[in-house]
Amino acid sequence: MELVLANPRGFCAGVDRAIRIVELALELYGRPLYVRHAIVHNRHVVDELSRAGAIFVESLEEVPDGSSVVFSAHGVAPGVWAAARRRELHVVDATCPLVAKVHLEVERHARAGASVLVIGHRGHVEVEGTCGHFPPHARGLLHVIESEREAAEVSVPEPDRVAYVTQTTLSLDDVARIVEVLRARFPALVGPRTDDICYATQNRQTGVRQLAQRCDVVLVVGAAHSSNSMRMKEVGERAGAAVHLIEDPGEIDFDWFRHARSIGLTASASAPEALVAATVERLQARWPDLARSTLGEPERISFRLPRMAPRSATVASERG
Repeated sequence: MELVLANPRGFCAGVDRAIRIVELALELYGRPLYVRHAIVHNRHVVDELSRAGAIFVESLEEVPDGSSVVFSAHGVAPGVWAAARRRELHVVDATCPLVAKVHLEVERHARAGASVLVIGHRGHVEVEGTCGHFPPHARGLLHVIESEREAAEVSVPEPDRVAYVTQTTLSLDDVARIVEVLRARFPALVGPRTDDICYATQNRQTGVRQLAQRCDVVLVVGAAHSSNSMRMKEVGERAGAAVHLIEDPGEIDFDWFRHARSIGLTASASAPEALVAATVERLQARWPDLARSTLGEPERISFRLPRMAPRSATVASERG
């Protein structure tokens, strides 16, 4: 049996930064430290930080007045910041810089009076945060687009003043098809200066596609409630491989490899390398002579941490 590991895989710079922010906040501010929404969509990461003292909540209403709270990598709407100020919460912002870039684009298009089409999944925490950056009084100009059908049916008041942004964790192929429909309807459509789908999402989708073309079976370490994990699974399946999404090596069913001679292994941007290592160990236990090779090059990108203000400071009015 041959095992091929993809590079890059696992944590992206934004996820690594967000986890480090929670760890530093625990050191600086102690317990209790609240985190609004799962810092990343991976239960192993959330469980580990919970054991360290982080308390994960879904809304600010669950956070006592005056407490310390971390906003997750997925970003939040300005209304959440305003609520935090009213409650005198001590906020540490772990929003991924690439998500923050999308927020700025939405605000810029709103100031220009354009209709904004947000390509993404309704109800996803990142999309909710992004939509929140559009002025409430003009929400009739904002639309979430999930499919080509919706792109073909969306109605805007001024077809020559339309812009789009995207959720950062989508499939490149899906977005390309949706944008093609939109451009056919709105020739003056304005897109992002650079692709909103983050570099890490793109790189991991490219990696899983290459694994699918080379290997009989592909394992993606990630979570079913993680958008970037699910998109990787879909990309691999479209490339023709049998792809299995696992949260940890205990979920492996060796019947998957009954007729296989090669296994591809990768991990989503929210999955720690420790889970990849544990998966390799389980495969190695089954096939002691497992041949290992790698495909691609690792990423060497990092994001600067925000300023961590003293606990005595009032809630920040701007992101760090």
